[in-house]
Amino acid sequence: MSTERIIYLPLGGAGEIGMNCYVYGYGKPGEERLIVVDLGVAFPDMDGTPGVDLILPDITWLIENRSRIEALFITHAHEDHVGAVGHHFEALGVPVYARAFTANLARQKLAEYGFGPETVKTCSKWPETVQAGPFTVGFLPISHSIPESSALVIDTPGGRLVHSGDFKLDSDPVVGEAFDPELYAEIASGGVKALICDSTNVFSQHAGRSESTVGPEIVKLVESAPNMVVATTFASNVARVKTLAEAGERAGRSICLMGRAMRRMVEAAVETGVLTGFPRVVAPEDAVQMPRENVMLIVTGSQGERRAASAQLSRGKYNGVELKPGDLFLFSSKTIPGNEKDVIRIMNNFSELGVDVVDDSSGLYHVSGHANRPDLERLQDIVQPQIVVPMHGEHRHLREHVKLAKQKGRAGVLAVNGMMIDLSGNEPSVVEWIDAGRTYLDGSVKIGAMDGIVRDRIRMALNGHVVVTVILDEQDEPLGEPWCELMGLPEIGRSTAPLAEVLEEDLSQFLGRASEKTLTDDGKIEEGMRRIVRNTAQTEIGKKPEVTVIVSRLS
Repeated sequence: MSTERIIYLPLGGAGEIGMNCYVYGYGKPGEERLIVVDLGVAFPDMDGTPGVDLILPDITWLIENRSRIEALFITHAHEDHVGAVGHHFEALGVPVYARAFTANLARQKLAEYGFGPETVKTCSKWPETVQAGPFTVGFLPISHSIPESSALVIDTPGGRLVHSGDFKLDSDPVVGEAFDPELYAEIASGGVKALICDSTNVFSQHAGRSESTVGPEIVKLVESAPNMVVATTFASNVARVKTLAEAGERAGRSICLMGRAMRRMVEAAVETGVLTGFPRVVAPEDAVQMPRENVMLIVTGSQGERRAASAQLSRGKYNGVELKPGDLFLFSSKTIPGNEKDVIRIMNNFSELGVDVVDDSSGLYHVSGHANRPDLERLQDIVQPQIVVPMHGEHRHLREHVKLAKQKGRAGVLAVNGMMIDLSGNEPSVVEWIDAGRTYLDGSVKIGAMDGIVRDRIRMALNGHVVVTVILDEQDEPLGEPWCELMGLPEIGRSTAPLAEVLEEDLSQFLGRASEKTLTDDGKIEEGMRRIVRNTAQTEIGKKPEVTVIVSRLS
């Protein structure tokens, strides 16, 4: 019996949508050589992570096992798969492999941290492969909502694995490579140990639609618009950006791209040869001078991002452009769960300006980049894996995908972040649990999700903050009265007196009654004053604020 094993360990993206990071290993238990697949980010929200800029996977386990890692492979260029490469590269320091379009964008991210272009190796599609220790890895083209998405064929001495990445089965994706069932059947002909598979749309019962079905409907809409047309979509969905631009060109409009991410994606796609025949674009300063009915803007901000072009247009002017009554604004995108409030706020802003807003509630102007349930079944039937390991989904998606695999007579395993799975035998088994937390990029500093910093920020946001300052002289006697500074609290409480004055009066009484033992102990003073402030504030305003006590002593 072999003493080597194949392991699979998700550190992000399993039990959530976003922040993808997966580890594969082969070798003796505890000594496996490792490869990492994807290193992405998740995005914060004001409710749970106020002030945080990005959420990164916690790679502590990878750093501890750095000497065992052979390489990092990136399946495609969405932020939730490549966004953390720049932030974590120095800690890992391993070769990065990606196809040309993804490599172009990964190099831009690494350049921001001072790393040269040689850090990312450009790979060609299957059948070219990369040797990384005991692994032979190939990039297998698959359609998605960004160019050059790839599944990975991962060959090990213990069997072949197929990591689907994000995908859909699209025979006409407009930009990029169509799904080739014969190619997938070919790579599966020798047997596939496990299919590690996207689970995002497992609950969608209808077969997915092709990107090519969107174009005719957008053309109709743009041709019927009497005034300026503005459309937003995911900047990375280069196929959709091209569809929108071609619709505008067909309607006799000049095309203007707005938003740095939009321009960067189109430029990268053109540079790497995945985008050809894109309509000529005009600069914003030129678009402003043209008749409104002759212009179509394609802008960033489909998810309600506050600083993106869509949001800024909804608040007034952006790059000299101002929308007016009768203009048309199209959301050619799906709103990601959690972003609804921000998107609706922008829609209402446009409504107040008299702008007509069209979203995808009709299903005409957007198609998903992820495989629906029938497509997942079809991929399973083509690849014929022994084991199905759902990934890229919330817990409910993973669980439903396991059910689907078992309905089709295959072994399935529900593996969430931190769960190390042995794929070597006939049935997958859990062999270890790893701490798989989150790291927050907070400004320019990385902090642990459990460090308490963001928790304290939330508590201050919920309860307000009081700073108490007291000065004691050389004899440990109060020098004057203590004073309070309030932040995020009402000025007047139930007693109709200023809250700060009520707090200061109670604190003065506390000091007047304090024993010599208390007055000589800063800790006791701080504890007592904190208790007084919280109790008095509870009586006055019904809240117990966070309290900082500053004790100063004259020497």
